[in-house]
Amino acid sequence: MVPAVRALQRRWPDARITWVMGSVEAKLLGDLDGVRTRVFRKGGGVGELSSLTRRLREERSFDVLLHMHASLRANLVSLSLPARVRMGFDGARSRDLQHLFVNRKLPPDPGAHVLEGFASFSRQVGADPRGLRWDIPVSSEDRAFARTHVPDGERVLVVSPASSHPLRNWSVERYAEVATHAIHRHGMRILLCGGPSREERVLAREIEERLPAAAVTNLVGRDTLKSFLAVLQRASGLLSPDSGPAHMASAVGTPVLGLYAATDPERSGPYRSLRWCENRFREAARHLGKDPKALPWGTKLEAPGVMDLIPAGAVMDRLDTLVAELEAGRPVVAPPELRTAGLSAWE
Repeated sequence: MVPAVRALQRRWPDARITWVMGSVEAKLLGDLDGVRTRVFRKGGGVGELSSLTRRLREERSFDVLLHMHASLRANLVSLSLPARVRMGFDGARSRDLQHLFVNRKLPPDPGAHVLEGFASFSRQVGADPRGLRWDIPVSSEDRAFARTHVPDGERVLVVSPASSHPLRNWSVERYAEVATHAIHRHGMRILLCGGPSREERVLAREIEERLPAAAVTNLVGRDTLKSFLAVLQRASGLLSPDSGPAHMASAVGTPVLGLYAATDPERSGPYRSLRWCENRFREAARHLGKDPKALPWGTKLEAPGVMDLIPAGAVMDRLDTLVAELEAGRPVVAPPELRTAGLSAWE
């Protein structure tokens, strides 16, 4: 979503932009320059919604609300935002009755990536979304943390093994197999990263136990979102399922070896690294007895065994190609530009 905000800032440098986001997201994006952040604690219930309403109504009303998250909670939060123009998704991409909370809709764009959908919001109000720019602030302390764990000249593969949904996760054995290949074939060091939850700690520890101790560092629960972003910026690559870290790596131009079967990377994969994603989504649909061509855009196939359709050997082959291109000095991520131009402005 950040490039859409940056497009608005390019078009109207003096515009007052308020972004309502969750408390976790604010740890990464709460200090974007030129953006006033209002944090909504997702577990706070009615009391948190009332508090947010008071805080927002102390500001003057807004010219435009870009309702960029289609969910029941976001719909309720949007009621706190008095705005003359309230823009939401078209019918195919709207969820949880979002159409009742908006008075303008995006034009249909079947097959658009999520990032392209966000770009459409900025285009609809007259800003040019081309030239994707993130520029997420990172402190000198976070950069120093990253240099400690990814020293100059060292080839490091970051492994962030956990998704928000366990049925999107790959197996411990296959993570370990690819990491071992990275160590022995390419002389890479492995950084295990993730949040502080018990599930993520257990998953990382089980992978760590299968790797040579001298070649792996377990940072799970020890870094912050900002320091993790700095680590990704210095790393040679990231191995991850469909998750937030994949998009963070894409934002800083680090190639992502994405693991996709439960979800479709063409819709929600790391935008600048789609060529490095192992895409077994259609195979997963057939595995579950579904016609991949008949699935609605945005369908998730989060079912037991789906991620096992991704063989370790295929990911190792992608890693070999990635390392060869890095050594040859070739660009390994797509340029920061939109893949599609079909984003018409409203009349």
